[in-house]
Amino acid sequence: MSISELLQNRTSCRGYKNTPVSQEVLTQVFTTAQRSPSNCNVQPWNVFVVSGAKKEQLKGALIQEVLERQKPNPDFDWNISYQGQLRDRQYESAAALYSAMNIEREDKSNRQKALLRNWAFFGAPHVAIFTMDKYLTMTGAVDLGIYAQNLSLLLDEQGISSCMQGALNQFPDPLHQLLDIPSDKGVLFGMSFGYADASVDANSTKTDRVELDQAVTFIE
Repeated sequence: MSISELLQNRTSCRGYKNTPVSQEVLTQVFTTAQRSPSNCNVQPWNVFVVSGAKKEQLKGALIQEVLERQKPNPDFDWNISYQGQLRDRQYESAAALYSAMNIEREDKSNRQKALLRNWAFFGAPHVAIFTMDKYLTMTGAVDLGIYAQNLSLLLDEQGISSCMQGALNQFPDPLHQLLDIPSDKGVLFGMSFGYADASVDANSTKTDRVELDQAVTFIE
């Protein structure tokens, strides 16, 4: 499948089969992702790929942390308050997801349950946690974004779905403790991945993209 086809068909997967990805495929995909470009070739990413019993332990610890702490304490500044068109797109995306899951706007209980699925990795058999040195700023974050996008496409090429998750940086303490992430490394975001379960309502979510002329300006 071409890169164009992968991008046209890719969606954020929020429901997975229990089938794990083989270690052989994991090694192949993550080895290829190492070819990702970065500023001055510094390759600032340190990635923790969590599976099996440790993933289940992490899931329980994260959900407990979310419910007890409630207020996020990310390693990096994550105070995003979208405005204007960006805020509209954020709301449209959330509305599309809740509509696919048949959750009404007033149904706060089920909305809370849907939100908590982030820290349960949407039932995925694997989760990748992307970290970098805490002293790095925007340039390092850009490098990790490039790496993660390449990784996502490489997974898609193998028939493996994924979901990028900013939510996984909001409560980093269990990640540092259970994964032995050094204190000088910060959690930037995460990505759940595995084989998609088409029967999960959330996976029928469809989101649009703006027209080209709203995003790109050609200048001669």
